Amino acid sequence: MSAVQSHWRQVSEQTVAATITSNGYFSAAAQRSSHVVIIVERKEDWASYFPCEHVVTAQEYLEHTRDSDTGKRVQVINLCRSYKYLGHGYYCSLLAEARGHKVIPSVRTISELTKKALYGLALDDLDKTLEKALNHQLYCSTEGFTLTLYFGRTDIELLQELARQLFETFPSPILLVEFRHHNGWHIGGVKCGVLHKLRDDQEDQFAHALDNFSRKIWRQPRLRRLARYDLAILHDPHEQLPPSNPRALENFVRVGKGLGIDVDLIERKDYARLAEYDALLIRETTSLDNHTYRFAKKAESEGLVVMDDPASILRCTNKVYLTDLLNSHQLGMPATEILYKERPQDFERIGERLGFPLVLKIPDGCFSRGVIKVESQAALLKATAELFEHSVLLLAQEFLYTDYDWRIGVLNRKPIFACQYFMSKGHWQIYNHKAIGQAINGECRTLAVHEAPKAVVELAVKTANLIGDGLYGVDLKQSGDRVVVIEVNDNPNLDAGIEDAYLQDDLYGLVLEEFVRRLELKRRGQVW
Repeated sequence: MSAVQSHWRQVSEQTVAATITSNGYFSAAAQRSSHVVIIVERKEDWASYFPCEHVVTAQEYLEHTRDSDTGKRVQVINLCRSYKYLGHGYYCSLLAEARGHKVIPSVRTISELTKKALYGLALDDLDKTLEKALNHQLYCSTEGFTLTLYFGRTDIELLQELARQLFETFPSPILLVEFRHHNGWHIGGVKCGVLHKLRDDQEDQFAHALDNFSRKIWRQPRLRRLARYDLAILHDPHEQLPPSNPRALENFVRVGKGLGIDVDLIERKDYARLAEYDALLIRETTSLDNHTYRFAKKAESEGLVVMDDPASILRCTNKVYLTDLLNSHQLGMPATEILYKERPQDFERIGERLGFPLVLKIPDGCFSRGVIKVESQAALLKATAELFEHSVLLLAQEFLYTDYDWRIGVLNRKPIFACQYFMSKGHWQIYNHKAIGQAINGECRTLAVHEAPKAVVELAVKTANLIGDGLYGVDLKQSGDRVVVIEVNDNPNLDAGIEDAYLQDDLYGLVLEEFVRRLELKRRGQVW
């Protein structure tokens, strides 16, 4: 027995309820859990692997009559010999999507990989990773090579990060990636590989990669499958200033269990697993140019309920958008002007209009990063030179000092918490990233919403409602009768011991119950 067959004997003996009966219907046991279906064009294509009840032919899958149970998640792995238009492989992916099954490769991936004109733009984002990976003496003497990836995995450690990104961009069981060297390394082509053409050593790699990809599905089902819904929380355990601390994440898991929601903590490496879940909550600092935005887009395209949704991330992470939004709706904000790198002459009178000190901001900064207070014209010129290295435009804003900022949490157009964030000791901001030997951020005080000034809460809700109906944290300053919006955060802090100080577990319950409400509406075909 080969290593591959031995491997799949172990897999097939697991008590995974994912069988297809002889009449083509999913068994009752299978209907009680998420499961995987592997499609091959011919039975002999699976001959190198131990027989497994998860494996069906393309014809069997196409002829399968969908039963009445539509609420179960099915992961389909399409291993047909060809994905050509209107062929068996194409129709299997097409019908999988029509049946509500999660399938790789999807019809979209199949279509994109037919022509480089369609997928070429997506490859541009991988150039930096590519140069870094191949800038090694092992590749200096070659003009090109082809790399085979199995579910985004490769045995070449130097290329693993690139392999992961390629799989995220083109989710497919087997990818053939052609690398060419001409004035630097480039990806010459990407196409789907096929199972029946793999060599013996490649079959072993494929089997292990498939096992890793579907490990959660192969496991014996746990009680968690009795939950009403599965929610993934994206987090980074190594992030210095995460939007939720570890204890808050534990609270989400615990409170979710009481509500019949199974909450899983996932990380960046789990991108390919999104289809296993009903909903996604992002508890990692979001940005348009990193994986958090890709997760949100992917979740939305897979039909998950997601916070933060891509539109909210897009709107909240850029302060230029917020400035224009508040101005157009005549809502209170500090006096603000936009500075352009190509128009240095505008810098000369900005101090006269806004007064010194004033604040310079990079449009997509967060946690007080990319924000500089300048006291004079000379300091202004020095700061703009520094910040223009990162952005072609900046925001110049009047300086308003208060002992604390208000943060009003808004969920589905309603306020849910109110916090006072005090300035870091001896500093003019809440976060002092240059602090040495002391706390980086100031103290916090959480109140009931009704205890916060009415004008603050009303302005916060009005502002958040212009962004959307998700979960937001609106930062405001109050000086006398004047209340102004500083920014809107698309993934506000929900930390144990701070934002939950008043509501305790009810804060996590409010967020989770909103997911349930939306999922129930989605199930009934309604819009929340």
